[in-house]
Amino acid sequence: MRQAGRSLPEYRAIRERHSFFEVAGTPELCAEVTLQPVRRHGVDAAVLFADIMSPVLGMGIGVELVEGIGPIVESPIGSRADVERLSVTEPDEKILEAVRLVRGELGVEQALVGFCGGPFTVAGYLVEGKPSRDFARTKSLMYNSPDVWHTLLEKLTEQFARYVTAQASAGADVIQLFDSWVGALSPADYEEFVEPYSARILAAPDAPTIHFGTGVTEALLRLLTRAGGDVIGLDWRIPLDTGWEAVGPERGVQGNLEPAVLLGPWDRVEEGALDVLARAGGRPGHIFNLGHGVLPGTDPGVLTQLASLVQERTVEARV
Repeated sequence: MRQAGRSLPEYRAIRERHSFFEVAGTPELCAEVTLQPVRRHGVDAAVLFADIMSPVLGMGIGVELVEGIGPIVESPIGSRADVERLSVTEPDEKILEAVRLVRGELGVEQALVGFCGGPFTVAGYLVEGKPSRDFARTKSLMYNSPDVWHTLLEKLTEQFARYVTAQASAGADVIQLFDSWVGALSPADYEEFVEPYSARILAAPDAPTIHFGTGVTEALLRLLTRAGGDVIGLDWRIPLDTGWEAVGPERGVQGNLEPAVLLGPWDRVEEGALDVLARAGGRPGHIFNLGHGVLPGTDPGVLTQLASLVQERTVEARV
């Protein structure tokens, strides 16, 4: 899962000397922190080290990542003039070089997951100016100025489609779309204001795709599935078998152990992991994962132990 490296001491050592965007914007450093969790935990895939705000940095938007808070936007968007000032640009070559470096280091049996923020989540940060729980300013813009909202989403969609297409061309084996705050929407609002844009981003790269949103209801999960994604990510709030039923048997699913469980004793971690595997039932198409990002206080040793447990049990199931 994205953010797997931030619990590692080797990652923190690099971050003591460099800001987040310095790491993400330096190909060698970006490749190093992308590979750290793979080396430490022996997992089956690397997730590119970047932020969901990375592709908007070249659009004329000032963003600062504040530790413990999240992205803070220098000048939040609130009008058509603000949207018109945004530029659609070519993907950052430094990020693409990091993709090439990581792909060159991974084994043929290991995947590199590129990713992009979902259009609602990123637009929400741009309008709110900071993380929000209710997205009141964002919804106000959607309802009161739908033409401005759609113009903003058009620009973000074009920027993100270029970004994920370039990642796949540079060597990413799969692209994941993270719509971290999409659960703040009703199904009707998602259908009207977001779904067409997510669908276009997911259709852009010449690579398999994973579509992930958090806090979604079953009705919203069905709409996310309709928007696209060869695999649908499930957060920890829905049982994996229930979520897979909503997604349908023709799609794979990813998930979905509660990340906070890893802060508890090993027997509880093991119980939760085995429950996820039992709900998957050995069906093809399940990618075991956490139900969201790794929490910073997670013991790296527990993550390594979890990866080994899942690999052992899924190998046993295939034999």
